[in-house]
Amino acid sequence: MKRLSVFAFFVLSFTSMVSAQIVISKPNLGFSQACAGPSFNTYYATFSFSPEANLEATNQFIIELSDENGDFTNSTDIYISDAGSVIKTPATLEFSIPTTTTGENFKIKIRSTAPVASSSASNGFPAYYKIQDTPFSINNLIDTGSYCTGGSYLLTIDNPGGLLNDSPLQYPSLSFNWYLETSPTTSVFVASGSTLAVDTPGIYFVETNYGTCTSNSFSNRVTVSEIVSNNSTFAINSSLDIPYCATEGPTTLSAINGNAYQWYLNGTEIEGATSQMYTTNTEGMYSVSVDLGSCSSSASIEIVNTDFTASIDVPEFNSLEVEETLVVTASTTAVDPEFKWYLNETLIASANTDIYEATQSGNYKVEVTQTSGCVSTKTFLFDVDKAIDLFPDVALIPNIVSPNNDGENDTWVIPQDYVSGTNAEVVIFSTQGKVVFKSDDYQNNWPVDQLDFTNISPVYYYIITTSTGEKQKGSITIIK
Repeated sequence: MKRLSVFAFFVLSFTSMVSAQIVISKPNLGFSQACAGPSFNTYYATFSFSPEANLEATNQFIIELSDENGDFTNSTDIYISDAGSVIKTPATLEFSIPTTTTGENFKIKIRSTAPVASSSASNGFPAYYKIQDTPFSINNLIDTGSYCTGGSYLLTIDNPGGLLNDSPLQYPSLSFNWYLETSPTTSVFVASGSTLAVDTPGIYFVETNYGTCTSNSFSNRVTVSEIVSNNSTFAINSSLDIPYCATEGPTTLSAINGNAYQWYLNGTEIEGATSQMYTTNTEGMYSVSVDLGSCSSSASIEIVNTDFTASIDVPEFNSLEVEETLVVTASTTAVDPEFKWYLNETLIASANTDIYEATQSGNYKVEVTQTSGCVSTKTFLFDVDKAIDLFPDVALIPNIVSPNNDGENDTWVIPQDYVSGTNAEVVIFSTQGKVVFKSDDYQNNWPVDQLDFTNISPVYYYIITTSTGEKQKGSITIIK
């Protein structure tokens, strides 16, 4: 009887154990490759399990990620569901790949915890977390390089690069593949590493090794040539397109890598210009000689800018006689030029052509602006000093003088019938009858000296006697 009881207990226990199991299907991936990065790292896997009723309330589903060879010996759990959150089949789980993921044959499995079960492995897929996925620079952005016969030219990834260069060398986990261009659209793999010693002429570049996920993490191209004899030539690189717009700043000229350098402008050595790069904002023919050790090389480039020339046809200082004017012409090669003329820093609204007639004394300037293409402005200054008319044609003898140096009524200016050359006698008296001025060659210059004002607005009297004996009499009030 005891044996029967033990047997019955074993059968019941075995039946309970079998009924508690589930089967999990092979995961179906919603992607063919996982190319993740800081801005995107979300993927989905769908699976089925059976029977639903055998899931326990504490069950969790876990996604395991293999190594890059599809091996689960040291798998990584990349997703764990909350206990009892997944109870219906089929189920879809969302997950992300680790930031260290890099390889071509990853796989995932789905396993449960209550009851314990595991699916078969998914299909293999490439997976890369692209921590750096922007263009970067090599060779200091110099697009040429040369080596002497029997030697080599070392290409390196710039680190940390510049403001616009997110160097991949900042991320130690990354690796790199170098390529040689075989056509504008094709290339062949050369070697791996952060540097490349080139001993074959060609155009080279490097990509961060993201396998089938490689996209935007690549370098500029560098053309490497072989120097077979002294005085061979290469191409100088300019940081700006030639011709360039000088107002946008200078251009930087770059030579190939060498041991020593000397730059020249129009055949004349530029003192102190002995570096691989030379920055300039001056037009001209530039050349550089480069010592490469066992050989040397040279190159030339003509720097031309799309700026314009301009000039005016008058000197900086101009003196004019009475009634004389000054016609000024601005000449320019500017595209769609604009002209603005100023007198004493005030815009002359009506003056907007290349010609202006100056009729007044003062400080003038003209601004010539190229309004299309390379927009820039050139300014020219000139002064006009007109001679003072000492004997203007006035009709009446004034009775007020204001010697305050404001340019108006500073002296007693009388009609031309009584001034120098007419032999008219001019006599001026104070109110006490004292003669303060007398001349038979009057220059329109009284008061010659500063008057001593003892009264407010003193009054003087005058008598003008012509050569024929005619007389003019009156008073003069001095005001400040």
